[in-house]
Amino acid sequence: MKIALLLAYAIPTKTVLLIALGVVTLAYFVYWSYMAAGPFSQPIRLFIGFFTNFFDTLGIGSFATTTSSFKFLRGVPDELIPGTLNVGHAIPTVAEAFIFISIIAVDMRTLIAMIVASVLGAWLGAGIVAKWPRRAVQIGLGLALVSAAGLMLMTQLNLFPGGGERLSLEGTRLVAGVIGNFALGALMTLGIGLYAPCMILVSLLGMNPIAAFPIMMGSCAFLMPAGSVRFIRSGRYDLKAATALAIGGVPGVLLAAFWVKSLSLTAVRWLVVCVVLYTAGMLLYSAAKESRAAANDAKVPDPTSE
Repeated sequence: MKIALLLAYAIPTKTVLLIALGVVTLAYFVYWSYMAAGPFSQPIRLFIGFFTNFFDTLGIGSFATTTSSFKFLRGVPDELIPGTLNVGHAIPTVAEAFIFISIIAVDMRTLIAMIVASVLGAWLGAGIVAKWPRRAVQIGLGLALVSAAGLMLMTQLNLFPGGGERLSLEGTRLVAGVIGNFALGALMTLGIGLYAPCMILVSLLGMNPIAAFPIMMGSCAFLMPAGSVRFIRSGRYDLKAATALAIGGVPGVLLAAFWVKSLSLTAVRWLVVCVVLYTAGMLLYSAAKESRAAANDAKVPDPTSE
């Protein structure tokens, strides 16, 4: 007992958090590997993993860009995209979290409270989304992408508060942050990336925008394995695509974090906004087309019924 107490005082809270993240990641990887049974990944999907996680590390996010890539290539069925995003991007996001929690100072109580809230939201959200039919997923993803494009546009036009100097939250601000991150965790399972809305959330609460990086990356690193277990268990994801995202994504994270010193992201963000809006239109059009087809099928009389 005394040894445990001494260790608790001797080990910094940040180190404990990183150890916990490592344990969660290892457990998730073992579970996924057991369920996966060694799939083969196509080179183009490896590139998508590298490309999307490279820009994810720079704060753009990976869900919207990956969804757009899947739609253009027509390689992943629409109903499997939310699960594939969460399962495939989990391990690269863990790499991001290790890096940014280590190098950026933020109040540990605030960080842990917001991470726990996002995990609970993701766990509940995944259980709901994993049961949705194809058209519901198409509509949900389409609206999610419109929301993501709107948030990116707000970032480009500097329409949300620039934040303050806080590195911690207390009282009602902390409660608001916890509730907000719970909701963002639940929306993650639908395919709405957490990065942009989380950055807006911490800015509205008066925190330094740089504090958003360990919060949003730490939240995703814990919640994505938690939510992904439900998608894996139900089989509602593309195994090969998810594996490619994971394998290709980690090098993209490392390159962006350690070798890219300066990169103008203005043009990239504008391009992403356009692509995401186009993809949202494709998803909503597909949902409307399938809805009309189903309605027409329902009107056709069954000749065997006479």
